[in-house]
Amino acid sequence: MEPLLSDLFPAVDKSAWLTQVQKELKSNQPDGTPYESLRWHTDEGFVVDPYYTAEDLNHLPLATIQAAQKQLPGWLNTPAYPITNEKSANNTLRNSLVNGADALILALSDQVDLIQLLDGIKLSETPVFFKATDPRALLDKLRLIAPYQWQGGLLIDPIAHWLQTGTSLRDSLAEIADVTKAATHSPQFRTVCASSHLFHNSGSTATQEIACLLASLADQYDYLTDAGLPIEQLIAKTTLSVSVGTSYFVEMAKLRALRVLINRFLNHYSAIPIQAPLIHCQTSTFYDAAATPYTNLLRATTEAMAAVMGGCDVLTVHPYDSVLNQSATNSNREFSERIARNVSILLSQESYLSKVADPSAGSYYVETLTHQLAESAWALFLDVEEQGGFERAFTSGFISGEIERAYLTKQEAVRQGKVLVGVTKFRVDEGSVQPKPSVQPELIGKPLLPNHRLPEAFE
Repeated sequence: MEPLLSDLFPAVDKSAWLTQVQKELKSNQPDGTPYESLRWHTDEGFVVDPYYTAEDLNHLPLATIQAAQKQLPGWLNTPAYPITNEKSANNTLRNSLVNGADALILALSDQVDLIQLLDGIKLSETPVFFKATDPRALLDKLRLIAPYQWQGGLLIDPIAHWLQTGTSLRDSLAEIADVTKAATHSPQFRTVCASSHLFHNSGSTATQEIACLLASLADQYDYLTDAGLPIEQLIAKTTLSVSVGTSYFVEMAKLRALRVLINRFLNHYSAIPIQAPLIHCQTSTFYDAAATPYTNLLRATTEAMAAVMGGCDVLTVHPYDSVLNQSATNSNREFSERIARNVSILLSQESYLSKVADPSAGSYYVETLTHQLAESAWALFLDVEEQGGFERAFTSGFISGEIERAYLTKQEAVRQGKVLVGVTKFRVDEGSVQPKPSVQPELIGKPLLPNHRLPEAFE
């Protein structure tokens, strides 16, 4: 069947469009300079054209890209809570689950009373992800209160912990090996985590973020397999936790590229995963503003949409006031947490994005960007591996130097006029609330990689 009005609007190839562009730009220059001005020279090191056609897909490994993507729709709406008071936190958690949350992330202290905290919450039915400083002690407590199969896991990245605190990497890896062996009775409870948040918050590009995530995972797998854990078990126990920033299409493609590369990465282990790594995404705090904080609602919505369009399995939307001093915002905390939770619900229940597994599949632009990001990140990952892996490449100063340059480039772009809404333009200082310090008190020691927030220098 012929497309409607095909006789009036015949198909044209890309070269015809480019010719028309030159004409519209009133240029007869053979070097195509006016068209060059429309091309985006990204921080990732490649160029993005202003227009793509079906012809461009002919040059891509499209079947490989799409086969790597998420095959089932939907995600878990998973708010995160720092736990300071078990009784009040239990009420908050149960209320959250009644009002749209599907799972929970809990940041715990060593002294927390899990019996009181998790009262009425069944770990066999509700996925709960834990952040804790002593994972062995946490598992011992879980065994006492819930001796059945758990869902969720540990969001404890030993390499990120090393970079944040400067403490022993080997001790942290040994803890992960022990808890992975101890949690074999709960196949839905993941104990291995590689995260990109510290790279993202240090100012990395999307390419650097993916490459560093893969390199840090490779270092973990090397240690854990040497400790006697089979690679198939590790894959099934792995969570990849990723920050999602404000560059909508880049972030969408970043997650799709990550799925392509994790498949390529695992093929080098000659392993057929029984259960693929879980991808957890959280909205970025790197771009959040303390000035005019309600603008963070818009950032979080864009980031959350990019995350689900990119295929996340678990989504955490940070409250808009997450970067503010919490003691000054406690009165608004219930409101900001509810709004954050509802962003995910709106994307699922009103935008119907939970009905489609890979919404961006077939987009000429997104497919091309996915391929460009994947190849750029893979090349950097191989460079890191040739230097001896993540730990050696970081210790030599290579990784921190590359990320620092990327961060300074982002800062300079703002100084040169790139708009941070609510900070450098359209600003309204709402009250006297202060931002949190960039380095949280519990992490102060000898951080090896800085934790930045881009608007901070301009507020």
